[in-house]
Amino acid sequence: MNLFQLFKTSNPIIGVVHLLPLPTSPRWGGSLKAVIDRAEQEATALAAGGVDGIIVENFFDAPFAKDQVDPAVVSAMSLVVQRLMQLVALPIGINVLRNDAHSAMAIATCTQSHFIRVNVLTGVMATDQGVIEGQAHQLLRYRRELGSEVKIFADVLVKHARPLGTPNLTTAVQETIERGLADGVILSGWATGSPPSLEDLELATRAAKGTPVLIGSGADWENIYSLMPAADGVIVSSSLKRQGQIEQPIDPIRVSRFVEATRRSVTLKLEQQEITLKSQGLGARN
Repeated sequence: MNLFQLFKTSNPIIGVVHLLPLPTSPRWGGSLKAVIDRAEQEATALAAGGVDGIIVENFFDAPFAKDQVDPAVVSAMSLVVQRLMQLVALPIGINVLRNDAHSAMAIATCTQSHFIRVNVLTGVMATDQGVIEGQAHQLLRYRRELGSEVKIFADVLVKHARPLGTPNLTTAVQETIERGLADGVILSGWATGSPPSLEDLELATRAAKGTPVLIGSGADWENIYSLMPAADGVIVSSSLKRQGQIEQPIDPIRVSRFVEATRRSVTLKLEQQEITLKSQGLGARN
């Protein structure tokens, strides 16, 4: 998959819009207008701050359904996403938590969104929702039935979960790509706001063999300098919120600061690669 074709950059920064509780969730407030208004504010702040894409999640619906969400959630998310697509000129993705990839694919296809995030595409994970099994075979066939071109970004050994057994990270990445047919893979830390280790990112990138590897959690304007050189892109949320608090709305100033730091880290990465190539006698010649 070519990230540049989707995001107009080879190293995309994808901001997250965490939707307020939706209908049927325990904390649903009764007003879809409030949900839409907050989502529009956050999407506008992300776009103004310079991100390259946005992913929309039903984050505040916790505790989450293990598999299929209520149809009201699908309806509400479809309405929100359609509004956001009219508001910002950025690629938009969908993540229906905890692992309703079919609903995410349906929403994305019907709203002409660009990608989805799937927490468990392959393998078996023990989570706080119970045991979740990947259903790549069903999802890929469903995408084909819909005639959809929506891309699938899949977590590998997803946060807030533990694998049943002790799979090797390299094997997990390879199977997600080669057997699950993911278009890109996502590597996170152990929980929301926790970054992956540099060692794991480098290992995943080697195993991916050119398939994009995205940082899925824990990135901020301080650690992005060390993490970004080992990845192709980043999905970011917590560090962009006011005071870094997950329940707070997006802070445009924090978005701009993160984007600036990430762009600088990419530039440094490219400069280092050029220096390496020149030292090997492979650099561009005048």
